[in-house]
Amino acid sequence: MFTILKQYERLMIKALMIMMAIVLGLATLDLGWLIIKDILEPPLFLLSIEQLLEIFGLFLLVLIGIELLETIIKTFQTQGQPHYEVVLSVAIIAIARKVIILDLQEADSWVMLGIAAIILALTSGYFLMKKGQAFDR
Repeated sequence: MFTILKQYERLMIKALMIMMAIVLGLATLDLGWLIIKDILEPPLFLLSIEQLLEIFGLFLLVLIGIELLETIIKTFQTQGQPHYEVVLSVAIIAIARKVIILDLQEADSWVMLGIAAIILALTSGYFLMKKGQAFDR
């Protein structure tokens, strides 16, 4: 019974990798199309702030997807071992994306303090994790 569950788990991880790769390919094509479309709109080769924020937001979303795919692949290759570094990297990229696309006129001070606390917690955790890895060596 246990081996059947392990085989099922490996099959699901493979399916996740394939689906994530397809989604990342489509998102990358969408990003490329958006960049070309925005550059070719008059005035040529000039982007507005809204266009830049949209491009950066989609670019960071693709980066988050790549990090998630890397997490899935590492999980598949090294089952049973923790993947703290990749999880923290994905979280840092996700919060960076939120900060970049955040409309400061719409956000209140509590939202800004919350984001600052999340950034501080994630970067402190990443720093401590790296310190611990260096100590172990």
